[in-house]
Amino acid sequence: MFESLDEQMKHDDELETTPKEKYLKWLLVGVVSVLLFGGLYMGVRLLE
Repeated sequence: MFESLDEQMKHDDELETTPKEKYLKWLLVGVVSVLLFGGLYMGVRLLE
């Protein structure tokens, strides 16, 4: 059951998202990661 559900979800996701949307999603993930870890780094440096 879960294998077919997983395959169906992957298939539906491929139909709904365009390559541009996937690129923008990963770009956003990268920007948020840099801001998050940059903020943590600066916070630790300010505590020292």
